[in-house]
Amino acid sequence: MGETEGHQELEDARLGVPLRTNPLSFAANAVASLQNAIFPMVAVFFTMNDKPWAIFAALGIGLAIAVISTAASYLSWRRLTYIVGQEDIRVESGILSRAARSVPYERIQDVSLEQKLIPRIFGLVQVKFETGAGGGDDLSLTYLSEAEGERLREAIKAHKDGAVQIDGEQAAEEPAAEVLFAMDEKRLLKFGFFEFSLAAFAVIAGLFQYAETFASIELWNADLWAGLLGESGSWVSGLGFGAQIAGVFTGLIAFAVVGSISGLVRTFLRDWGFVLERTEKGFRRRRGLLTKTDVVMPAHRVQALKMSTGIFRRRFGYYGLKFVSLAQDRGSASHDVAPFGTLQELYPIASVAGFAIEPSQGTDWQRGSRQYRIDSAIIVLTIFAIIAIGVGSVFYVSGAVSPLWALLLLGAGCLLAMQQMFMWRFDFNAIDRSHFFVRRGWLSPRLDVASRIKLQSVELAQGPIARKRGYASLRLGLAGGMLNFEGLPVDRAHELRSQILTSLAGTDFSELAS
Repeated sequence: MGETEGHQELEDARLGVPLRTNPLSFAANAVASLQNAIFPMVAVFFTMNDKPWAIFAALGIGLAIAVISTAASYLSWRRLTYIVGQEDIRVESGILSRAARSVPYERIQDVSLEQKLIPRIFGLVQVKFETGAGGGDDLSLTYLSEAEGERLREAIKAHKDGAVQIDGEQAAEEPAAEVLFAMDEKRLLKFGFFEFSLAAFAVIAGLFQYAETFASIELWNADLWAGLLGESGSWVSGLGFGAQIAGVFTGLIAFAVVGSISGLVRTFLRDWGFVLERTEKGFRRRRGLLTKTDVVMPAHRVQALKMSTGIFRRRFGYYGLKFVSLAQDRGSASHDVAPFGTLQELYPIASVAGFAIEPSQGTDWQRGSRQYRIDSAIIVLTIFAIIAIGVGSVFYVSGAVSPLWALLLLGAGCLLAMQQMFMWRFDFNAIDRSHFFVRRGWLSPRLDVASRIKLQSVELAQGPIARKRGYASLRLGLAGGMLNFEGLPVDRAHELRSQILTSLAGTDFSELAS
């Protein structure tokens, strides 16, 4: 499709002429749906593997599913139309029963483009209209060409800004985007090693669910596992002490290697080509290897920051930064804007969004409530003690379990209770003229920063124990979610609520989007 034709189609949509998505979209949907035929084909083949015609039965099942999926995809494409109206965008869909959805422009928080692997091969994108409600309340068009998707996104943003220009005239050229943060292959490799993941073990566990179908193995046969463990135990006991220690270390190393490889794979798939730019429209983030996403976040819609790090990555000076925005990022209100950067790289990003990572000079950090941590420790210890008593009672009555488990549970409860007491030393909060800060954590510290003028509500909550012990929870309402801060001294919580409400009362929210 040429540039002029694309502009003409959007102009037709604006005039009320229904448009269809790209003709290749039904082919992309049909190819993507073929994966639904893989498991039925394999299941049929292994179920009938003693029959000479098993392979033909499996292929027949796969062919039937492919034909049905292709026909359904084509009919869905024929029956899906959209109109870019003067006040809203309207989408109609449905094969047998028709459904119409209309979303006013003022409700659209963001328009993002997403490309999964198969649509990307066809040069198609999914256009998502984020309404801020999340889930099924959001609207999407599957699929448009890359050029169509970009033009539609700009047209929607122009409608929201009150400067519609989709009549084919050449728009003014936007200034070049400024790159705020990017990750090359070397940075991704470092990031992947810190993203230890057990996803590979989850896949192996999932495959075991189908072992009984594809092989003559009864996974739930206790005698089978008892025999295997007995044989392994006899073999291990025959080794020397040094060999046993070496085996333990080898197992731990293999565990770490598999987890690191899983983390590397996940990181490269998710964050390949990660780049965050500053444009006239706001922040533009692109990333993804197999599934490529292109999200634009207006700066005035960033409501809070979340900065975090890990036990090990902190030693190397790396942190992650997220924006809490009105729109959602894959179901989450937090958008990754710099998942693996240094503080020197994160400060400018926060500044462009109108936030500070540190309070203004002269602002004091205040501690959280020590009583809150003491009560949390008592609750944790009580829960583990009750479980340990139950385990000990079972041993006393039936001898079915070892008393060592009761002691281990009680020891774990003591350690967690001590951790709660210790973490009080790292509970801090601060408030200056513009922002509210909460800093928590020792080995893996995190920092939450909320704008005093972009909050929707401030709630102070106290349970029966909190009222008696003199602490409270502060819940800050955002259009993109909630920020909850537990265990504040009650006087401090009242002071913070009063200061934030004063900021909200003196703010003209109609000027925030300017």
